[in-house]
Amino acid sequence: MNKSKIKDILGDLPLTAELYWLLCRGGKPPVGGYSADKLKTALPRWVEQACAAQRPKTGKRVLIFTMLRYWVEHSAMTALALSALGHDVTLAYLPHAHWKKVDNRFDLRRQDLYLKDALKPLSGMVRTMSLLSAPQADSLPDELSSQLDASAYRDTQYSLLHEEIDVDSALYTRRYARDLRHASLILALLRREHFDAIALPNGSILEFGMTYKVAKYLNIPVTTYEFGEQSERIWMAQNEDVMRQDTSDLWNAKKDTPLTEKEWDHVKEFFSARQGGGLWENFARTWQNIESQGASKVREELGLDDRPLVLLPANVLGDSLTLGRHTFSKSMTEWMSRTIEFFAKRDDVQFVLRVHPGEGLGWGLSVYDILTEKFPDLPKNIHILRADAKINTYDLVNTADIGLVFTTTVGMEMAMIGLPVIVTGQTHYRGKGFTLEPDSWDEYFETLEKVISVPKDYAPSHEDVESAWTYAYRFFFEYPQPYPWHVQHFWEDEEIWSLEKVMSEEGLKKFEKTLGYLAGEKINW
Repeated sequence: MNKSKIKDILGDLPLTAELYWLLCRGGKPPVGGYSADKLKTALPRWVEQACAAQRPKTGKRVLIFTMLRYWVEHSAMTALALSALGHDVTLAYLPHAHWKKVDNRFDLRRQDLYLKDALKPLSGMVRTMSLLSAPQADSLPDELSSQLDASAYRDTQYSLLHEEIDVDSALYTRRYARDLRHASLILALLRREHFDAIALPNGSILEFGMTYKVAKYLNIPVTTYEFGEQSERIWMAQNEDVMRQDTSDLWNAKKDTPLTEKEWDHVKEFFSARQGGGLWENFARTWQNIESQGASKVREELGLDDRPLVLLPANVLGDSLTLGRHTFSKSMTEWMSRTIEFFAKRDDVQFVLRVHPGEGLGWGLSVYDILTEKFPDLPKNIHILRADAKINTYDLVNTADIGLVFTTTVGMEMAMIGLPVIVTGQTHYRGKGFTLEPDSWDEYFETLEKVISVPKDYAPSHEDVESAWTYAYRFFFEYPQPYPWHVQHFWEDEEIWSLEKVMSEEGLKKFEKTLGYLAGEKINW
């Protein structure tokens, strides 16, 4: 019998992992787990700082759910900050190191014991709770069980960074089983214990998504959060999936308030840097893999002529910002495929599809691979540019006549320079008044025909362009809330913003409102 089989048997036997931990304990994570040594070293210092800043108890019970190494580290700090503000905080977690690999039950139980030991310093300030062996509900109500297929489908899409997946695959089956189990145990927990508010990362995928769905079903206030490209900023949504980026409340509150001269200067400087391919202020990455070369240079490189140019800047395939965001198409990939078929019959128009530069950092298939396999022999009026193509997207924007987008923010930016933009996905700027938004295939192709015939007739008005700039300012500078620790560079941020500094007068002036939002206080736009 091989080692793996032995572990499978031991994983189902009571106390085997616990006995192994006691007898062979070396303080190290098991094979397939992850190290929490850095967290274990830092926690006593964080706890000491939280104790020193302790405020009177508020009586509010807050649950934070977390899993995966980077989120566990981040959530531990967030839990301490909320506890220092006087809230009764429970940090519930799963010890999984992966979301798409097969879990060896024996090693997973050992990882659980290892993580419990690492989190012990929290005990004086934060209640910790492993959910690995937590009791489960006997059954799920129809409202939750009916969402399992869609959840597993989206999880599999995200895991493979691919929109078209096999529901008979081992990965889909694994994700369905994990989502079912997690929904059952979270439902049991939330029925068993009372929480005034729940905070959790993402809220769209994996066990995070199931936690959100159960909280919504039980009408428990839930704040979902994620991080974008800005340091010291956090995206937040209350009783909504943050990855939907619903800016309706913000826009309704601010759309009629003109930008000040200073705000205009701020947003213009930002987009100048964004389009040029450079860094700007607290934005931690560039948006292009090459600096601007100018529109004429791009036209020369691609052999573009005077025919109208339609630009389709694609989203990153499988990103949780795009999954499930279709309106009339089955997916972003289907929409792009049918659009290529349309332009293959229109040699009076030039069409450029720019694959997102960020796809070069992913692990799945690229949009380029999928589309060039489907269309191996494209007519000369169609260009599909790879993720690593040394062409600045904004040079293409500045030479285009029409924009087609799924959910990418580049669509908003094309409207900002007065281009007619057709939006086909559920993006945050949909319905804001400066884009064209068909709701069916027939309407899409009808709109496309009209705009191609006379692009200028369908361009946004001067007032609409100004509205697009105003919205862009609100989205980039007011929608993200101030927050000290970004999950992608958490430890670097912790050196700048220690818990002691965050809880100081300076830190609270900057971050206290956001911490309050995580604890369920209503966001005030």
